[in-house]
Amino acid sequence: MFKQEVAGRARGSGRGSRRRARRTARAASPPVLPLSVRPVADDAADDLAGRPCAAAGRTPGRLALARFRRGRPALAATGTLLIIALFAALAPLWAHLTGHPYDAAFPDTGLDTAGQPRGPGREFWLGADQLGRDVLVRTAYGARISLVVGLGAAALAAAAGTLIGVVAGFCGGVVDTVLARLMDVMLALPYLLVAITLATTFPVSSVAGGLAMTVLVVAFFSVAPFGRVVRGQVLALRRREFIEAARALGASNARIMVSEVLPNLTAQLTVLTSLLIPGAIVAEATLSFLGVGIRPPMPSLGSMLGEGSDVFRTAWWLLAAPGALLLLTTLAFNLLGEGVRDALDPRAEAAPGDG
Repeated sequence: MFKQEVAGRARGSGRGSRRRARRTARAASPPVLPLSVRPVADDAADDLAGRPCAAAGRTPGRLALARFRRGRPALAATGTLLIIALFAALAPLWAHLTGHPYDAAFPDTGLDTAGQPRGPGREFWLGADQLGRDVLVRTAYGARISLVVGLGAAALAAAAGTLIGVVAGFCGGVVDTVLARLMDVMLALPYLLVAITLATTFPVSSVAGGLAMTVLVVAFFSVAPFGRVVRGQVLALRRREFIEAARALGASNARIMVSEVLPNLTAQLTVLTSLLIPGAIVAEATLSFLGVGIRPPMPSLGSMLGEGSDVFRTAWWLLAAPGALLLLTTLAFNLLGEGVRDALDPRAEAAPGDG
């Protein structure tokens, strides 16, 4: 009797162990769902949707590049600027191919019997001006001036505006008040009046001197708007947690501004600088149009527009070539700046097709 009871307990214990093992296995294994509700892997789901995997794991630089390549206007603007830069860089080549230096007049071939400039043709591809000079060659050299002034003035204004804006916004107090009032004074100065006064007070005869003076004047009037925007960004950053943590660790103000504030302003500074270039180009063209910018005989797009404004009714090409190039350049830089802004926006979605 005792043996039978022990054997029954053993069999019951064995069946209980097997039931516990089956329950454990069922709990460990995932449930088998119908095909219609079965979860799909991330990669397979993206393939079914016609999109690649999400942007997880990609660096900010690759994400920005992907967003930039998605913007067709920005890509078209980049291609246009590359063509314009190549056209300007090859200005000596155009002079060599045509045999017309930018400052040489050809009255025998560039003017007709009535003394009027000849239009586009085999001798002068984009026509000649009132003195018989080649419009194509002069437009190429004028594009060089516009690009040099635009890029140089934007770089100087960005450097000075960043320094003033960061120091004013981060230090605050008396420093902020003094620098902010200084920028207000700079904004209150009449641009054209000051530029004309400087040109007449400090006359420059050389081409290099006129170019340097133009870059400095344009950059000077671009510092204050740039600095005010940077100051506002720094005011929003200086109370953030990572700034307070750097202070708690004993970092100096200069070190915090260089290693903490400036890296967080990279996107904003890049966008502001790209949008500052077309304004500098237009400012240089305005000064040259009024006769206080680039000195002759070096051509500028603005000076060419000023020279052709008197005879444009009979010689339309004198305004068409420099005017179209100036319009394309400024429009392309504006579109490029907007594309850079959208690409650096962290809230934008990743571009499809870039893994």
